[in-house]
Amino acid sequence: MSDIERRVKEVVVRTLDVDPGRVTENAHFVRDLGATSIQSIELVAAFEEEFDIEMEEDKAREVQTVGEAVEFIAQYVPKD
Repeated sequence: MSDIERRVKEVVVRTLDVDPGRVTENAHFVRDLGATSIQSIELVAAFEEEFDIEMEEDKAREVQTVGEAVEFIAQYVPKD
């Protein structure tokens, strides 16, 4: 598991207050993890804070699964 993936999953668990076992790569934020529209906004803000990035809001809203979030955030995080 990559560092980005691990941190994304930690943010999802904290923000949505879900069991870590439910946060899989294919888990859909709304259908599988029960995210409300407010929690979706909170997730974007939490990802931005965790990774010290600023994501494009319209594109961030298109992200539906944990795996998509990892790929999306990887575009913004500087490579080591």
